[in-house]
Amino acid sequence: MKAFRRSRHQFVAVFDPDEAGTLSILASQVIALLDDRGSHDSDPALLRLLPDAYPDDAEASAEFRRFTADDLASRKASNARRIVADLATAAGASSATTVKVDAQAAEAWLRSLTDIRLTIAARLGIETDDDLGSGDSALVDLYDWLGFVQGSLVDCLDR
Repeated sequence: MKAFRRSRHQFVAVFDPDEAGTLSILASQVIALLDDRGSHDSDPALLRLLPDAYPDDAEASAEFRRFTADDLASRKASNARRIVADLATAAGASSATTVKVDAQAAEAWLRSLTDIRLTIAARLGIETDDDLGSGDSALVDLYDWLGFVQGSLVDCLDR
């Protein structure tokens, strides 16, 4: 992938089909996790995506979650769907494809990339910036690559 760059009011990156397909699959997995969260309520990744508001007060946390979890999960899934939609052509292409997103889509991408990285971090046992994670080195590489994608988009937004 070539880093995102600004082109007028859009943010442009070039993804090869494997990169676009991988990112699309990861976003789809986050959607599935959020949509089916009732059967995954003890999944560490889901707990990272929908953390307890009051970790020291289970009752207050449950009450807060009752009023906010559905809306938060819906917004997170919507952001991930945006990535899937924006990458659809690139994921099915036979060669590298330019992907363009506007400012609103870029914000959705950033939020969803954060969610995807949080999910992977939970799988790797990454809790802080100093953690290297343990387990599958390919998953660590994917986590780092997603950081690059996210960082390049942040750099464009900051300009």
